[in-house]
Order: sequence, then structure tokens, then C-alpha cells
Amino acid sequence: MSEMNGVTTSRQRWKYLDRVLSRPGPFTDEDWVPGEEVISFLESAKVLVIGAGGLGCEILKNLALSGFKDIHVIDMDTIDVSNLNRQFLFRQSDVGKPKAEVAARFVERRVKGVKITPYCGRIQDKDEDYYMQFNMIICGLDSIEARRWINAMLVGMVDMENPESMKPLIDGGTEGFKGQARVILPTMTSCFECQLDMHAPRAAVPLCTLATIPRQPQHCIEWAHIIAWEEERKGDILDNDDPEHITWLYQKALARAKEFNISGVTYSLTQGVVKNIIPAIASTNAIIAASCCNEAFKIATNTNPYLGVPETANYMMYSGDDSIYTYTFEHQRKEDCPVCGNLAKDLEINARWTLQEFIDSLAERAEAQLKKPTLRTEKSSLYYQSPPALEEATRPNLRKKLFDLVSDGEEIAVSDPAFQIDFKFRLLFRDK
Repeated sequence: MSEMNGVTTSRQRWKYLDRVLSRPGPFTDEDWVPGEEVISFLESAKVLVIGAGGLGCEILKNLALSGFKDIHVIDMDTIDVSNLNRQFLFRQSDVGKPKAEVAARFVERRVKGVKITPYCGRIQDKDEDYYMQFNMIICGLDSIEARRWINAMLVGMVDMENPESMKPLIDGGTEGFKGQARVILPTMTSCFECQLDMHAPRAAVPLCTLATIPRQPQHCIEWAHIIAWEEERKGDILDNDDPEHITWLYQKALARAKEFNISGVTYSLTQGVVKNIIPAIASTNAIIAASCCNEAFKIATNTNPYLGVPETANYMMYSGDDSIYTYTFEHQRKEDCPVCGNLAKDLEINARWTLQEFIDSLAERAEAQLKKPTLRTEKSSLYYQSPPALEEATRPNLRKKLFDLVSDGEEIAVSDPAFQIDFKFRLLFRDK
């Protein structure tokens, strides 16, 4: 068919892609065969996008315009008015609707032939069989906890006898005018948990400030998060992705803010404080999404070397604070990584700490960032967060000194209900 009245055939729309995929280039391998087979694989590749927010909207648009035609997207949020300034797939009439569904339908209307399957819910709702169907997974998340969960899931899925079980994870993240894109090949390159210390936890607010003299809306939210929840809903495990839980915290924080004449507590701020969400800027989102989709295209077509090839750069950093600067480097695997490693991590601690003080320190450690950990040794249970009967039985240990509970150099296992991870620490006593 020829072009008539400005209407082009399906193939003509992708002629710029065909030029790339139908002939070798300066960076293609010698054994790479261009042509229909590469084009066909790109169109049939099944890609999962996690997150349909500022970064996710850009990723969905870029994937659709890069020749991918079978895309799935997961997001549990609904559209808020505050999203409209940078999440360009949404309109005023979409406020209150699920992000995943609206984003999928918008892109499908604009890019004919692309099929986008939305799921409105949590990534934890899906099992290993669901993630096994995809060729690659791209994260556009604003939550460290969710990234740690999907990273652990993908590493755990790898079966050395089944090459198809290794699913590349492309992770993008932004923080104001800064951002990063990285490619993780589970069990082959460093995983997200190996790199966790690059995401230092936010500075803690003194508990006395939260309990007695809050000065900022964030203090009221942290009070609801740390104190009110523990007092009134101790038996419930807080789920940062559950709208009912976030609404409860918001209402408690709002009431406390009114009590101290503090303004500024909103639902979105509550969500941001509890989930440690970093404000996003549209231009940074666009740049990082482009980098993520560029890596996805290279992985699917082998037209160019991609980030993450073992012993090469797997991490790209971007800074737009002062002009534009990018830098790529190899973040190496850690043998004591709790997800992809097999060694216990040495941890120097004060032997005179109580078990409660040690648990508190795990939330502040950049390599752990655990909020509600359960701890046990090979011989005994130190402390269980749940069920209630076990929590009550192990609660007296919280007041005991560490040297009364464990030996110098002994290994302990630490887990948190928010992650699919069992940490192994070897405790080295600094003071006895």
C-alpha cells in the first residue's frame, strides 16, 4: 500500500526503526543478524512496567514509540489533581480514576497496534508465575521498599538450569534534578540490595519532638506513623501501599496538626512522608525514562551493548543541578548481600546495647533500613513482631543486653514483613 491523504501504512510508521534493525551498525556484534527476526522479537517481547506515575507515564509512551507492542503496567494509585502538572497522560476528568487503566488507554489510542494490559493493585499481589511471563521488567517507582521487594522476587526466581528464568530489571529513579538508570541482571550483576547503601535513610526526628512539641506537618505525620499506630493498631502490620492505612494516618496527623495550629498536612504529603517519596520534576523524569527505554530497546534487539553486561558499567547517574552531567560506572556485587550473596555481613555493635537499641539501629543503617524486624539465632528466637502470642513471649528480650542473648561472632537472621529477604548478620562486639 502506498501513502494516501496523509495516512501511512503500519510499516511506514516504523521506518526509522527498520533502518536501525535492518542493517548492522558500528556497535553491533559480528554475529548479529539484522532483519525480520529482530523486528519480530521486538514486537512480540512482553514488557512489564511497574509504576504509572511521573516516570511511568514517560516510560509507557517511550516503549510504545520504540516498537514494543505487548506492554503490561502495574500501579495501585488513583489520579490526584497534584499529578496533572507532570504526569502528562492524565487530564482533569481523570482525577480519581486508576492510573494504570487511564495511562494504558491513552497510549493505546495514540499509538495504534500497541496493546497495554493494566493491573490496578500491588506488585505483592502477583506471584512468581506472573513475573515469569515477561522478557524484562522496568521500574518507575518512588518507593525503596517496593524496589527491594521486586528485586528479591526476581533474584529468587532464577533457576540456573533455565536461562529464561533470568529477567533483566531496568530501574529508574529521580530526585529533583538528579536521577539514575541501571540494569540489573539477577545473580549476574549487583542487585538493588547490593546498592541499597546509596539510598541512605532520611534523618530521624527525635521521638520527644514528635511526642511533645511538633513544629512541622511532617512531625504530625511521623507521630501518627510511629506513635499513634503503635498505640491504637498495634496488632496490624502497616502497609504503606494500602489506601485505608494511609487515610487513617492522614486523619490522625490532621487532628494533631489542628491541635498545635500547624497547617500543611495533606493526604499526598502523608503518603510522601510515610513512603519516603521524593518530589519529581518533569524534565528529569523524561531524561531518566528515555535512558531506561533505551536500555530496554538494546536488550531486546542487541543492536548495541547495554548497561549490565557483566564486568561493564551497569549504573548511569544523571545530574541537572548545574548544567547537565552523566556518568556511568560498574557497581559490583557484594558477596554478603542478603539477596544475591551467600555470606553473612559483619556488623560491629556495642555489646551493651539492649536488643531494642539494636533493633532501632537497623532502621538507620544504610545497608539494612529495616523498620519492623524479626530476629532469631540458630538456637533461639530473639524477638518476633508477629503473631501476637510470639511477640508477647519474646518481648522481655527487648530489655536485655545483647551480650546476654548472643555470643561475639554469632550469626543472627533478621527479616522484615515488608520484604522477601532474610538478612544474615555476624555480630562483632565492639565493647564487652
